[in-house]
Amino acid sequence: MLTKVYGSAVFGIDATTITIEVHVDNGIGYHLVGLPDNAIKESNYRIAAALLTNGYKIPGKKLTLNMAPADLRKEGAAYDLPLAMGILFATEQINATRDPEQFIMMGELSLDGELQPIRGALPIALQAKEEGFTHLILPTQNAEEAAIVSGITVYGVQSLAEVINYFHQGDSLEEIVVDTQALFAQQAADSVLDFSDIKGQESIKRCMEIAAAGGHNILLIGPPGSGKTMIAKRLPSILPPMTLDEALETTKIHSVAGRTKETKGILSSRPFRSPHHTISDVALVGGGTYPQPGEISLAHNGVLFLDELPEFKRTVLEVLRQPLEDREVSISRARFNVTYPASFMMVASMNPSPGGYFNEPDAPVVNSPAEIQRYLGRISGPLLDRMDMHVEVNPVGFDKLSETPPGTSSDKIRDRVVKARKLQQQRFIEHSKIHYNAQMQSKEIREFCSLDDTCKTLLKEAMDRLGLSARAYDRILKVSRTMADLEQAANIQESHLLEAIQYRNLDRPGWMGGG
Repeated sequence: MLTKVYGSAVFGIDATTITIEVHVDNGIGYHLVGLPDNAIKESNYRIAAALLTNGYKIPGKKLTLNMAPADLRKEGAAYDLPLAMGILFATEQINATRDPEQFIMMGELSLDGELQPIRGALPIALQAKEEGFTHLILPTQNAEEAAIVSGITVYGVQSLAEVINYFHQGDSLEEIVVDTQALFAQQAADSVLDFSDIKGQESIKRCMEIAAAGGHNILLIGPPGSGKTMIAKRLPSILPPMTLDEALETTKIHSVAGRTKETKGILSSRPFRSPHHTISDVALVGGGTYPQPGEISLAHNGVLFLDELPEFKRTVLEVLRQPLEDREVSISRARFNVTYPASFMMVASMNPSPGGYFNEPDAPVVNSPAEIQRYLGRISGPLLDRMDMHVEVNPVGFDKLSETPPGTSSDKIRDRVVKARKLQQQRFIEHSKIHYNAQMQSKEIREFCSLDDTCKTLLKEAMDRLGLSARAYDRILKVSRTMADLEQAANIQESHLLEAIQYRNLDRPGWMGGG
């Protein structure tokens, strides 16, 4: 007898439906084919124990189980449930009162038949709906995540016995229903961290507002204790709230990585990822034998914060160059290619010297110009070019620290940021892949960042004096455009250009001991 049941495989952030064919014949043997990995090959031991615990068994017959398409490699223990149900249907140990071909089933089995959570529930649900499946059976821990997809019935189950009784005896399962809009609104609460906590540093707050309004990458340079990390951690609180589409896309990535256990189905706040400087290049950009999203993809639609930038390995920093430009990362293997989205704001911080201080006579530690340049040399010029803004963060004095009135709140700053972003959305309404100024390419820069003769002369002098690259030229224009948007100005003005040029500190000759 031949029986078909259906599961799903996740590659990148998308799913592919897997047809599990179970054939029973005379003889003895258990043959699992279709490019399964070791975890799937071991499933017969888990399935045998789980069936026996629940009063069933793998019969002494010749069983051939094929996972189609057979040329697509499958991985993980999440196929235990469909494989077990396929065996029960094919060996006629249970009679299906419902049509199994309308169901996608996934779940890892414990030896007692309990179901363990899986990864990628959201992309599985989206693909199941797209292909016309009407029902989805998943472990209880994954059900809310899948149920945010409307148009498909999702059941959360705790054990193999519940699934057997549902098909064999006609028992009912509780349908998981999630009001996506209500859940999204409930979770989109204000951040605990607020810019009003920051004393002084008004110029740096201005820089962060500009960066948030245009989605610009920013590098903060200052001595220890000047507030670089504190400021960076509060950046998500002034970013525009995520749209539902952004939330779904971000949740898909975190679902594939198995990081949605505490989100109740959907991510509504922008991610803030802060990897340690010992991270490997694979962990940062993604990859591995079975590719998984890295930190830059987990920061998609949010912020990637690299604290103490020069302490990261040079190879790790260099792999950031392509994703910062293309806003996606492609991982190639012999048999397949996986692409993960990676549209994030990069915020980095660093000390101005190995000792941690500017080259000042009263600094606790003074480094020579050669030592400072070697320290800065750990960061390549092409990577610095991709930072739209690099600004100095000076220590805050006692007078500012002891002030009791709080600073400007994140809510007020975010209101200004949202207004600027709305202008950009209207500007790029005919450009489907561009949503804010930092995403502009050369064509859009020429179209939307035009300069009058005075501004052109000013920018030419700055480029000649500072020796700016073409990429730095583009960055200055993008940042200037964002400043104009914050002021609701139609065109870039001279004051915007002057301020944007000031935010290219590392391009200045002689800065921090350079020649």
